[in-house]
Amino acid sequence: MACAYTLHQVCLHYSEKPLLDHVDLTISDGDRIGVVGRNGAGKSTLLRLLAGLETPDNGSVAIRRNLSVAYLPQTPLLHMEDTVTQAALSYLPARPGEDREAAAYEAQTILTQLGFTRLDQPVRELSGGQQMRVALAGVLCRESDVLLLDEPTNHIDLDMAQWLEDRLLARKGTLIVVTHDRYLLERGFNRIFHVGGGQVDCYQTTYAGYLEERAQREEMEAATLRKNKSLYRKELAWIQRGAQARSTKAKGRIQRFDALTDAIRGAPPEEALAMKSVASRLGKKILSWEGLNVAIDGKTLVEDFSYTLLRDDRLGIIGGNGAGKTTLLRTLMGELPPESGVIDRGETVRIGYFAQHCPPLPPDTRIIDAVRDVAVKVYTPDGELSASQMAETFLFPSAMQYQKVSSLSGGEMRRLYLLRILMTAPNVLILDEPTNDLDLETLNVMEDYLEAFQGAIIAVSHDRFFLDRITSHLFAIENRRMASYIGGYQSYLDAKAQFEAPALPKAPPKAPQPTRQNAYEYRFTFKEQRDFDTIDQTIAELEGRLEALAGDLEANAADYAAVTRLMAEQQEVQQQLDEAMERWMYLQDKYEKIQAREGKA
Repeated sequence: MACAYTLHQVCLHYSEKPLLDHVDLTISDGDRIGVVGRNGAGKSTLLRLLAGLETPDNGSVAIRRNLSVAYLPQTPLLHMEDTVTQAALSYLPARPGEDREAAAYEAQTILTQLGFTRLDQPVRELSGGQQMRVALAGVLCRESDVLLLDEPTNHIDLDMAQWLEDRLLARKGTLIVVTHDRYLLERGFNRIFHVGGGQVDCYQTTYAGYLEERAQREEMEAATLRKNKSLYRKELAWIQRGAQARSTKAKGRIQRFDALTDAIRGAPPEEALAMKSVASRLGKKILSWEGLNVAIDGKTLVEDFSYTLLRDDRLGIIGGNGAGKTTLLRTLMGELPPESGVIDRGETVRIGYFAQHCPPLPPDTRIIDAVRDVAVKVYTPDGELSASQMAETFLFPSAMQYQKVSSLSGGEMRRLYLLRILMTAPNVLILDEPTNDLDLETLNVMEDYLEAFQGAIIAVSHDRFFLDRITSHLFAIENRRMASYIGGYQSYLDAKAQFEAPALPKAPPKAPQPTRQNAYEYRFTFKEQRDFDTIDQTIAELEGRLEALAGDLEANAADYAAVTRLMAEQQEVQQQLDEAMERWMYLQDKYEKIQAREGKA
């Protein structure tokens, strides 16, 4: 397969921060690559290099001759006076010999599929999300050898995200996408690039395979570091024995000590994002609304919505762009008056509102000052933490805290914004597209935090994975009414599919037939009885084997072949344990049924 890009020893710095440090990379025609990494790690910079909009400080980026590239940044620039169709057509230059009418037809078709009804509408009248969709139509309406997309699912609704995913799956050619959409990552790519620490690590697998391989790699690196530290302590004690012994020490052992010292000092810091729970007390009365009508500029968006929010509620709100989701949240917040209806808020309620767009901060503001302006200290389950300590838990180390906020990437700004909200110790969270621009690590930690949050949550989101994990009750804005669905996004899809499926003629009820199954339902078979008698011992033995394997892994951390063999054995034993636990649950359930029946007899 022909080579589309070759990066050789590429270095790129912003200020003193190396985003790319002697990176070697090859991208072939037809590769489908998902790009992941922390905010500010250099993902967008990598895409700009591939698009030819950035030049490396050192090294080279070789691009195959006559390669056509379509690039969509996170914030595309459009001509405000163009119509929607003109803006889409002019977003990329026309290719030689292109049929302009065919391109215009394709652009209008895609714009219609993306929800535009007025194709002659000026761009200046569009919202930021709508402008993003116009630019998206612009990169899709013309054929290109390489398609580069930077967070394309930001600011588009769930239906549009599904439409884009299907479109990308059907597309031929090279596809490179920076995204935190975990459904798209799993379905759409056969390679994953992880950007971080100045390097680009390549994984020749799907997103699920990447997660597994990365976890194994990090476990091996951590085990090696633990072993090096243990050996270092022993060697340090040996080195520090008196001057008389020092003169007779073997040079090789001293050299090994020096190498260990360099290895430990060169190990990356063990950074981990840890969102601290700082919620304040919440009384019995929280938030309720009755007969709520929501409108903006005289247009009614939501009608007759009533609900009483409970302490542990996890509400998700979905709907198309312009359906009124953000307006509803702003009305519940008190930023906008309701068209009609009553909103009642308890006296102890303290709302934390995470808006879709970060409110601007003065560009010269230092990070630490942006945090201290909210609170100098907060109280957490771990004790009292200062603003600086809270900033460190959000991956703003002390050396970085005196940087100006203007130096932060979009994702880092979102992380700082989230920190500022949590510093207020809210007990009700109202989140408007909270996953936009956040990296996957921050997303996972934020979701862990929300699952354990001691308060109520109302979230508008187009992130399908987020909705499935966090929400237990979903409201969909459908024709200005709030349709209620119990469960997450998948439950909503299942309910919709069942509702929209054609009704099948009901089969006549069958007369109950006696079966052999009924005879055995309330007693163990010979094999079940044998398993029931031995299953506890089997589980204990498997758990003991897993514990022993964990010890063997740590003892052999520096032996790659041994680690590979032990991890394969560990995976096999874990699978046996999972199967044994499922068997135990089945047998225990049946045993309880037998006991209940014998009690009735």
